[in-house]
Amino acid sequence: MDLLAADFGGAGQIGMGVGPVLEKFDAVSRIAVLRGGGLGDLIFALPAMAALKAAYPGSTITLLGTPIHKALLAAVQSPVDDVVVLPFAEGVRPGKEEAAELDRFFASMRARNFDVAVQLHGGGRYSNPFLLRLGARHTAGTRTADAARLERTVPYLYYQHEPLRALEVAGLAGARPIDLEARLSPAPGAAASKAGTSHQPLVVVHPGATDTRRRWPAAKFADVAAACAADGSRVVIIGDRSEQDLAAGIAARAASPAVKSVAGSLNIEGLVALLVDADVVVANDSGPRHLAQALGVPTVGIFWVGNVINAGALGRSLHRIHASWATACPTCGIDITQVGWTAPRCAHNDSLVAGIDVADVLRDVVSLTTTSAGQDA
Repeated sequence: MDLLAADFGGAGQIGMGVGPVLEKFDAVSRIAVLRGGGLGDLIFALPAMAALKAAYPGSTITLLGTPIHKALLAAVQSPVDDVVVLPFAEGVRPGKEEAAELDRFFASMRARNFDVAVQLHGGGRYSNPFLLRLGARHTAGTRTADAARLERTVPYLYYQHEPLRALEVAGLAGARPIDLEARLSPAPGAAASKAGTSHQPLVVVHPGATDTRRRWPAAKFADVAAACAADGSRVVIIGDRSEQDLAAGIAARAASPAVKSVAGSLNIEGLVALLVDADVVVANDSGPRHLAQALGVPTVGIFWVGNVINAGALGRSLHRIHASWATACPTCGIDITQVGWTAPRCAHNDSLVAGIDVADVLRDVVSLTTTSAGQDA
C-alpha cells in the first residue's frame, strides 16, 4: 500500500514556513505553475507564486491557467509574467479533450525548457501526470496516495486552507512565504469605475456561486440590499451572464432606485475597478469575494463551515465570516463533511447556508461600511 507522506526528493530542510522550506533548486530562471479553475482558484495560488518569485529573483513565472485567469492578470499587477491557457484535459480543464491539441501544447511547453514546474491543482491524480509531460528539470506539488510521484511532494488532504496549502508546496521548492493571502492592485492605466463619484457608501453584492449549495437565498440578499439602500448606501449587484436573472430578481425585490444590477455587463477590468471603489462587498464563497479581499476591500462572506476551513479570510479587521454549521444534506441527510473527489455526492442542491440570519449579516455590513467611510474621511 502506498503511504501518504511528504517526499523531499533527497533535499535538505533549511527552515520553516507553512511547512518545511527545502534547499532551493539550482540555476532556476523559468518556472511553470499549474493551476486551473476559476477566479478563486487563481487567487489562492498567488501567494505561492509571490514566494517563488522572491526566492528566485530574475526568474519568469508562467501560469498554466484558464481564460478568466488570463483576463484577470491582464487587469492587475501580480507576480505572474505570462499566462498560457490550458488545453481541455480530464481533471485539469473541463472540456472535450483532443489528443492532437494536447500534443501541440506539450511540445510547445517542453520547448520552453522550464527549470521548475509546480503543481497547485488538486491532489495530482490527473494534474501530476499532466505536469510531468512538461519536461521540467524539477517538479513539486501536492499528491494523494494514488497520484503519480513528483520530485518533491506535500500530502494532499482535503481540509486545508488553500493559500496555505499552496505556500507549503512553494516551501518544498525552496520559497519562504511573503504574504499569507493574495495582494493585488489594478494595473497601471487601468480603467476607472463607472459607478461614479458619490459621498454615499458603495455596497457591492455578489449572490452567485458555482456550487448552488453555497448560495444564500436571493430573498435574504434582497433584504440586505434594501436595508443598505434605506440607510443611504448605493448598492450594485454583480454576476456573470448566467447570474443575470438572479441579480435582476434581487434588485427588483429590493425595490429601491439606489439598488441596481450590472450582472453580465462587466468585463474583468470593469469588475476590478468597481470592487476597488466599494466600501464593502457582501457575497457567498465565490471568486468575486476572494478578488475583493485580494484588492484590499472589506468583505462580509457567507460560507458553509467546510469552506471556511479551505477558503475563509484569515483576518477579521476587514473581513467578516458567517458560517453555516450544517453537516448533513437538508433533503436526504447524507453526510456532507466527507468532501473531495472521493466523497459521495447526493443529487440535491439545496442551500447549506440558508439558516444564516439577515440581521447578523447586515450588522457587519453596516460596521464595515462605517469603518471604511471613517478611514476615507
